[in-house]
Amino acid sequence: MHVDDKNVLIPSAAVASEIGPRIALKDPLESRWDRVRTRLRRQLGDEVYTSWFARVEPVSMEGGTATLSVPTLFLKNWIQSHYADMLKECLSAEVEATEQITVTVRPAGRAVRQGEAEVRPSSQPTQAQRRPSTRAGTIESAVGGSDAANATDAGGFQGSPLDRRSTFDTFVVGASNRLAQAAAKQVAETVFDQPLRFNPLCIHSNVGLGKSHLLHAIAWEVKRLTPSAQVLYYTAERWRYKFVHALTSNNSIPFKERMRGIDILLLDDLDFMKGEATEQEFDHTINALIDSGKQIVVASSRAPMQHESLDQRMRSRLSGGLVVEISPLDYELRLKILERRLEEKRVNEPSFHIGREVLEFLAEKLTESGRELDGAITRLHATCHFGGAPITVESAEHIIRDLMRGIEPRRIKVEDILRVVSKHFGVSKHDILSQRRHRSIVWPRQVGMFLAKAMTARSLPEIGRRFGGRDHTTVLHAIRKIEGELKASSRLRAEIEDLKKMLAS
Repeated sequence: MHVDDKNVLIPSAAVASEIGPRIALKDPLESRWDRVRTRLRRQLGDEVYTSWFARVEPVSMEGGTATLSVPTLFLKNWIQSHYADMLKECLSAEVEATEQITVTVRPAGRAVRQGEAEVRPSSQPTQAQRRPSTRAGTIESAVGGSDAANATDAGGFQGSPLDRRSTFDTFVVGASNRLAQAAAKQVAETVFDQPLRFNPLCIHSNVGLGKSHLLHAIAWEVKRLTPSAQVLYYTAERWRYKFVHALTSNNSIPFKERMRGIDILLLDDLDFMKGEATEQEFDHTINALIDSGKQIVVASSRAPMQHESLDQRMRSRLSGGLVVEISPLDYELRLKILERRLEEKRVNEPSFHIGREVLEFLAEKLTESGRELDGAITRLHATCHFGGAPITVESAEHIIRDLMRGIEPRRIKVEDILRVVSKHFGVSKHDILSQRRHRSIVWPRQVGMFLAKAMTARSLPEIGRRFGGRDHTTVLHAIRKIEGELKASSRLRAEIEDLKKMLAS
């Protein structure tokens, strides 16, 4: 008899034959693998063992070959490249004549033992049957589920919240967004097909035109069609936070492994994917997922090749899929959106009514984004709900007057420009205002003067005085210098736009 790592007495075969039916023998394959596990845990320690070997399962140990299975290709490659010798040593010590080790990637949900028959459905498999999964942390199956279903949850990651209203049914289609909607619907319905038709899918547009709506709709639709799918929706800011947290807590390897085990990654607001280490890891994640046939969907304000701040490889990889733009909403689409939002309000309050002439007035005046249209209907509904008079064109114009005129932009000060520029370029405000002529100081100073002219009402002499008492000709030279560089450098154009956004926010 021997004692395993849980101090449970396991009888030998001879003793067991005498005991007879009074005790159930443990599977010999499992018994041998338990002893190998014990050796690995002792040599590696609990933390490393749990990270890399907790999900390894034995398939067979015969004829000098031990076959093991793991759930992901990433885990297989890592074990083979980092622990092959140690694994062989531990196996040879417990299973005599082990000369070769084979690591395979098992189907999601179970390990297949040698000699077991492969189960094949008699009829054409459904999409869920083609890609079954019983892994821990799978997401809820329906939009109407518990509060936990408001966010995706895949591979142990809690995704960013999803809006229950943002489905394909509530997305209003028109000329400006028809291609983006069709591509998103195709991705949601064929996320497990191989090869994937649109991978990666990149959707870009100005704010408020429906990018996030489509990403949420894809997540809800995949969850509906395949409840066991590993769906992960993240904003770029949330993804950065999770990666930096894993990095600072020395947990980056398990983070990478789990991230590569999901079925579809939906990333919103790519514009905020900043930081060299973050961009590099995101680049590796995208490559790994695409190479393993997993779907990627990205949304941003610009096409991938216009993201000058991103690594060239990442821009190239994202551009290699389908890149679609949602154009500004035309009048017909704006009117359709208003009509749909009105219908949605009337479901719970049938007495709510807005005349056709009012809807047409709103569609003509509110031209920036779909959020303005949603906000206008919400305001008019609230006015009626709390006892207001029937909505007319005149009353509607009064209620939404700030939306038509636009919110007055924040007044930019030279002091704000000095603060943002010094932080962006890593130089002090004192250096910018000094007489130093080193290029590392002159360039941020010239950029600051250019922004001061473009974003404030200050005259050239006033700008010169605020930038260390300089002559107006120095300011003019700086402005012309930056203008000339802008014509030749798309990277500088993107950088200047980013600085303007920082100042306007």
